[in-house]
Amino acid sequence: MRQKDDASHQLSAAKRAYKSAAEVGNRQEEARWANVIGDILKNRGEYVEALRWLRVDYDVSVKYLPEKQLLPTCQSLGEVYLRLQHYRDALIYQKKHLELAKDADDLIEQQRASTQLGRTYHDMFLSDGDHNSVRNAKKYFESAMKLAQFLKENPPLNKCSFIKEYIDAHNNLGMLEMDLDNYNEAEKFLARGLQICDEEEVIENDDARSRLHHNLGNLYTELRRWGKAQENISKDIIICKQIGHRQGEAKGYINLGELNYRNQKYNEAIFSYQKALDLAKSLEDEDVLADQIDTNIEIVREAMKVMDELKKEEQNLKKLERSTEMARGMAAERKCLLKQNASLDCLVEKSRMIFLWIKLHEYGKKKKRIASELCDKEKLSDSFLVIGESYQKLRKFTKALKWFRKSWETYKSIGNLEGQALAKINIGDVLDSVGDWRGALNAFKEGYRIAVHAKLSSVQLSALENIHYSHMIRFDNIEEARKSQLLIDKLKQSEIRELEAENMAVDCCSETETELDDLSPADRSHSSFLPEKSKLNSMKSKFNDTPDELDEDTPLISLRQPKRNLAKLRTARAAVTKASTKPPESSTQSTSRSSGSLTIGRKRVRVILSDDEDEDEGDEVHCSSRTVHKCPTEGVPTSDENKTRKYSCSPVHEFQDASLAGARCSVSAHAPVNLDESTCSYKSRNSRLGVQDGKDFISTNTYAAVDESSSGANADNCTDAYGNLFENQNSAAKLHSCGDEPCQLITCKIDEDLVHMNLDSCRVGGKLNIEEMKVEVACLYCLKLSVEKRFRGLVPVIQHIKYGGRILESLETLDALENYSGKGWIEVSVAVMVPKNVMKLYIDCCEVLSEPLNLKVLKKLYNLEVSEDEVIVSDCGLQDISVAPLLNALQAHKTVAVLDLSHNLLGNGSAEQLKQVFTSSGQSYGGLVLDLHSNRLGPTALFHICECPVLYARLEVLNISGNRLTDACASSLSTILHTCKALYSLNVENCSITSRTIQKVADSLDSESVLTNLCLGYNYPVSGHAMVNLFLKLSTLKRFQELNLSGIKLSKPVVDSLCQLARDCCLSGLMLGSSNIGNDGAIQLFKSLYKETQELVKLDLSSCRLTCDYIVRLSNEVTLINGILEFNLGGNPIMHEGGNALASLLANPQCCLKVLVVCKCQLGLVGVCQMLKALSKNCSLEELNLAENVSPDEIHSLQHAFSSVNENLNPLQKDLDQAESLFEVLQQDKVQTVEQESSAVNMNENQLEVADSEDDLVGVEATLSGLKDSRMNSSQKTLLSECQFVQELVAAIKMVGQLQLLDLSQNGFSQEVAEMLYIAWSSGARAGVAQQHIEENAFHLSVNGKKCCSIRSCCKRI
Repeated sequence: MRQKDDASHQLSAAKRAYKSAAEVGNRQEEARWANVIGDILKNRGEYVEALRWLRVDYDVSVKYLPEKQLLPTCQSLGEVYLRLQHYRDALIYQKKHLELAKDADDLIEQQRASTQLGRTYHDMFLSDGDHNSVRNAKKYFESAMKLAQFLKENPPLNKCSFIKEYIDAHNNLGMLEMDLDNYNEAEKFLARGLQICDEEEVIENDDARSRLHHNLGNLYTELRRWGKAQENISKDIIICKQIGHRQGEAKGYINLGELNYRNQKYNEAIFSYQKALDLAKSLEDEDVLADQIDTNIEIVREAMKVMDELKKEEQNLKKLERSTEMARGMAAERKCLLKQNASLDCLVEKSRMIFLWIKLHEYGKKKKRIASELCDKEKLSDSFLVIGESYQKLRKFTKALKWFRKSWETYKSIGNLEGQALAKINIGDVLDSVGDWRGALNAFKEGYRIAVHAKLSSVQLSALENIHYSHMIRFDNIEEARKSQLLIDKLKQSEIRELEAENMAVDCCSETETELDDLSPADRSHSSFLPEKSKLNSMKSKFNDTPDELDEDTPLISLRQPKRNLAKLRTARAAVTKASTKPPESSTQSTSRSSGSLTIGRKRVRVILSDDEDEDEGDEVHCSSRTVHKCPTEGVPTSDENKTRKYSCSPVHEFQDASLAGARCSVSAHAPVNLDESTCSYKSRNSRLGVQDGKDFISTNTYAAVDESSSGANADNCTDAYGNLFENQNSAAKLHSCGDEPCQLITCKIDEDLVHMNLDSCRVGGKLNIEEMKVEVACLYCLKLSVEKRFRGLVPVIQHIKYGGRILESLETLDALENYSGKGWIEVSVAVMVPKNVMKLYIDCCEVLSEPLNLKVLKKLYNLEVSEDEVIVSDCGLQDISVAPLLNALQAHKTVAVLDLSHNLLGNGSAEQLKQVFTSSGQSYGGLVLDLHSNRLGPTALFHICECPVLYARLEVLNISGNRLTDACASSLSTILHTCKALYSLNVENCSITSRTIQKVADSLDSESVLTNLCLGYNYPVSGHAMVNLFLKLSTLKRFQELNLSGIKLSKPVVDSLCQLARDCCLSGLMLGSSNIGNDGAIQLFKSLYKETQELVKLDLSSCRLTCDYIVRLSNEVTLINGILEFNLGGNPIMHEGGNALASLLANPQCCLKVLVVCKCQLGLVGVCQMLKALSKNCSLEELNLAENVSPDEIHSLQHAFSSVNENLNPLQKDLDQAESLFEVLQQDKVQTVEQESSAVNMNENQLEVADSEDDLVGVEATLSGLKDSRMNSSQKTLLSECQFVQELVAAIKMVGQLQLLDLSQNGFSQEVAEMLYIAWSSGARAGVAQQHIEENAFHLSVNGKKCCSIRSCCKRI
């Protein structure tokens, strides 16, 4: 109050002085006092009145005073216009200020004008996302920094120090980097600003310190470093209080409120906001600030209600979990699981609304378990996205990438293009967050390519906006940004027309879509299944067309609503006061990022922004938001204006409700307004989807392979593309039509025919593959053949492909195709024509049935490595309808010995067609392998097999794992075991069967059975009694050799019975992964297996709770594993000690292991290195899996060591010949020479760093060697050991003996280290045959002919 009285007294005195000067005609004093009055009013928040007095000052100065007197006037006018958000007016006066300062050669005023221009352009960038604005902001901020530094070092005579201006320049650049999400750079600028304050002894209660603490508080809040955020925000508030800066104090309390809100401390948040509100109301023209703080308080109160609802729903989930346990093995079990899934959907949405990311992670894990039990891959993929999202929000980006990639792979396996596109865009978003901008852009492009292929306009828009952001902000590529903006505008216009014309949604269905239809009315009235009526609904965007009722089991991916997600939205103006939809990706934006007036803008140092000479030209590129992630984002100011994003070249689009999980949680997601944060973002860091209209609601089964059409709307296109497949000369090109998507078609000439091939379909691991190209060309050529030529069923074997006169065979020659211009063609030579009758019949049947031809199936049928009687068409996206041409072809072909239809989408209808195929063939001799695993078969499918007498004598192998057969298949399985006398292998793994079916299987076995292999793993629940009975029956079989019980928990009596079986039978394979038998059970089992007639060659004890004690016992008694060729110990916490014991075992001459898996065993960096070193004495091991053995702390430490070494490496050392140096390291016999060179470089301990690439390793080695005798502190010694570890690893890999495949995936090795290890792998005996597969999470080293990861474990042949 005293401060307010002082200000009023100063204002009155200034007005009296102005009146006196005006009366006597003293124009200079008149202008000066008018300026003083305006400044006082500005500081009181009375901007309109301040502007009136400053105009008086300006008018007097222009009429009566020299131009130099206009400098302070223009500065003050520019600042007030900025606070009023009148940016163009502000720029006029600020540019005039700069021009006058340059004319007067006044560096001080130039610095002030540059700072103000930078601030104005910065706020313009935050308000409308104009790219030119951010470039100009950076230009003027950097100019101000240089001028401030010069003035600090060369202060004018009789002038004060320019320390504060120099500090503020760091603050401004840090602020700008923060708004571009370059958090590391922002922290460097802001921390340097504080360091200068300390070095120059700036007083504690200084406004410059306040601004730095304010922005650091915001930064650490974004980085989730709560302790540092709290410390800096508190210091900001204290300083503002001490110096009487009420506006800054209010903003500090707003930031404190946000911090508490993000930590779910709602009472503390309301208390902080209330303090901010009291301060805002004490200012004259801060109504907008006060109104928005009111909105924040209301949203926090609503969040408290959501938290209460979440706790109630958690109790409901616990009840459902108990009900599910009681219903295990019964018909009601599935419905209970569906109810759990629905409840988890609700909890997921509620946790998103209040940014409870720890809980979101927990619920995502539970959804994953439920989806696995439901055998619903679509729900499983959705759960992976939820888990990835939680890790991303927790800023654990490595784990987020892992789960997003898992989601993408699962969506891909079921042919869900929408899910693949979303996953790719989320992957790009995470890569952008970790600084891999090129990788992010590639991921966005891939997401766009898939979305175009699937005709998903909403996902296309999301991907395009991310691509636009990358080009514009990350790479400053104006031309590419302009192109993507044009595509965005075109897509938006078409979307608006569609929304105006119709509002419909295509029904979605997943594997469990209709199962909740049978729920009772009481079940349906449960809170987990009804729309929420929360007050937050009042804040939903008015365009939210979400239906009030949805099927409880509708897949998550099909429930995405049209929603534009922008991370930082436009700040509300004075006319806008109420809350809006909470957009995605950033919680309540920090008060330092507002684009509004100073009252709601970031704290200022008398600063503002400016434009370039061409700023007003209409050719500018406008910002588009970054979208896609399936969740709301943190940190967006709330106001009605925030519902929309205005583009200067397109109509306004409004946001949809961010929260939706079926009809269960129709509550909007909101966050308190953070008024100093940017409210207009350039980048929507994570929307749950992009804008999506109803027509994009797609079911899983609509995605077919390659060019299959999924709806009647596309029927004409399919007819067009395939109806004239044989007559139309361009049919092959149509097979690869990209639609609106830009794809690379190349022309190939075979004899006199031309075919058009899509290079994207010839890639393996993102790289062109010559064998894939040959297959692709051969298949396309077959389609070009006339009916007469095709009649004989001959297909070409491609000898070689030439381009530019060179034969394409190596990666170097293949790279030439990447820049194919479309002119000319590549020449293809045919070696010979071979018969492929099934392929010819398939093409004919597609024509007869008018079914679109599946190019994946065609390429599988072309496979030259298998005979005509082996039909392997796995993972082709086949469904009951699209598989009909193939089955008709098989029926015409008659003879089939192997039929693999795994990893498709086949249902019971296909099983019935298969029965007809086998019955009509009449073939009653010759063995038959039937592989139908990982489809959508039910128990009826087995019934059709039982009804086919032809199979009784032929069926030898039956694999139906990964289908939801349930106990309803028990009778059919029993019949098959009784009647199929030749059956020696049966796989019913992961088929949702229980003890009842296991008992039926046991009862069906007799001593005459020829069964040798039985897989029962991952079924639940299975009682110990059923397992004991099964083992007793298996012990009576004469030929039984291999048993798979992975995933089934084995009790002590069951282990005892299993040991007896091991003694009675000569087992060759035993898979007990995740059976929890422990150390004692494993030792007991080994003793039972050990005998003179032992034939065990394959043993899986992964995830069995084994420890280092077990491994030590094995190494001491190596005879226990004599004869075992494949040993899986993955997932057991054997730690470093167990790694040493394994290394000792491998070095033992009696060890004959060929394949060893020790992934996820917590070996650590040292353990991994020890294992590799032991292989120098091993002559038998061919494959070694050491994936995921390095802890996150070790990964971080290693990466820190490398980055530290790279930063401080002496410039002279960096100039060493990179290639020659690397050769010296790998040869190891020239280290001494390098050491001498390094010693010549005058480096101190603090310059110890790790090389940035494999070529720089010599410099590191030399540095380390040169400093061995120097004094080093503990942190430097740590860096030294970590660098030495890399050298040891390189040396160990060079000496790994007979190893042909090494898996080092997900151990945190950087790209540079990976390349160094590959070079070491390529030396010695593997020179010329070494191969690498290094991408994303994969790090495989292999040799020619050894496939690293192309075959799934479930698809390996027995």
